[in-house]
Amino acid sequence: MRKVMIAPSLLSADFGRLAEEIREVEAAGCDALHIDVMDGLFVPNITIGPLVVRAVRKVTKLPLDVHLMIQDPIRYVRDFHKAGADWITIHVEAEKDVRKCLHEIKKQGAKAGISLRPGTALEAIEPYLPDLDLVLVMSVEPGFGGQSFMPDQVTKIRELRTKFSKRISVDGGIDPQTAVRVLEAGADILVAGSAIFGKPDRAKVLREFREVTRKYS
Repeated sequence: MRKVMIAPSLLSADFGRLAEEIREVEAAGCDALHIDVMDGLFVPNITIGPLVVRAVRKVTKLPLDVHLMIQDPIRYVRDFHKAGADWITIHVEAEKDVRKCLHEIKKQGAKAGISLRPGTALEAIEPYLPDLDLVLVMSVEPGFGGQSFMPDQVTKIRELRTKFSKRISVDGGIDPQTAVRVLEAGADILVAGSAIFGKPDRAKVLREFREVTRKYS
């Protein structure tokens, strides 16, 4: 067993006071920060780029888990790593040469991940599992925060765990209640946005998460 990590998703943070938001969840005991990068093409939303990642890096030493929901992510791997990304996760549907992109991520010195959309079968990423440090299972359709958890993704997590021994992250509708289901299935990184940043007392909700994760670490 390994320590379950809790990674607040900055997509749900108040960007007008982002540094304060980061310091608050870091002081409350989170383990990493999840940063969603969207280009308006691969998903119907536009968020941030390397400049914001660089600004985040200046205010925290926490690992930065950068999720690239963009077309042709290989073009930006170097920029995001230079900005401070520790983990870089791509989508198999968005890259022409997935293995080349994964190798570029590792060449830059970051950990490499692939994300699975709800409608993407596990078989689509099986050829790349030996190259991966992380698989991110989306339990909502990517693009917007605050969506409801899709329980049918639990089966995918359970099957993935039988084939993959490294980190499995889950993002989408994760709160202390849904966390139990994904942890039991084999996940060990919980990405939570509105469940953390949508609450006035972030320390309290992180304690609730940690209480849930205790038996799985």
